[in-house]
Amino acid sequence: MVSTNDFRNGMAIEVDGQSFTIVEFQHVKPGKGGAFVRTKLKNLNTGAGLDKTFRAGEKFRRLRVESKKMLYLYSTPEEVVLMDNETYEQLSLSKAEVGESLRFVKDNVDVELLAIDGRPAGITPPIFVELAITDTQPGVKGDTVSGGSKPATVETGAAVNVPLFLKVGDVIKIDTRSGEYVERVSG
Repeated sequence: MVSTNDFRNGMAIEVDGQSFTIVEFQHVKPGKGGAFVRTKLKNLNTGAGLDKTFRAGEKFRRLRVESKKMLYLYSTPEEVVLMDNETYEQLSLSKAEVGESLRFVKDNVDVELLAIDGRPAGITPPIFVELAITDTQPGVKGDTVSGGSKPATVETGAAVNVPLFLKVGDVIKIDTRSGEYVERVSG
């Protein structure tokens, strides 16, 4: 257990059955009434931010959070298979546990596995990935870089909006945090 007096930035705690990290905190002692602690928390499962105020001395369960580099091997319709880069042990996670985090990741790419108290809690893909376009409408003569955008499908099956001048076979860089096109790499 950890008290509000022991809060540190980056510490992981359990609040109302959910896992959070402390982004920022401030102890406040008003002239009248009891002291309290204002915090900014980040949900470890959803990434959502939360501002919360606690009474001074309130206690919470401290969580042990680990991040480990794993190799994404492959996925089936039901599960995702990862391999530990150091021990070569394989780990299977259900598609529900992984969610949409691997939609821009090809097989045999390193990802970060987040574990809370030894239980897998999420996967963080690389920030930028390079993928080939497998399907999109052909460009029209006169399309320019500053023009509009069109939908395209990349080799992982994910959809992304790309500039009009791109064609099937072009390799593009994608920001996995937002799912947006960044630049053309080759093509």
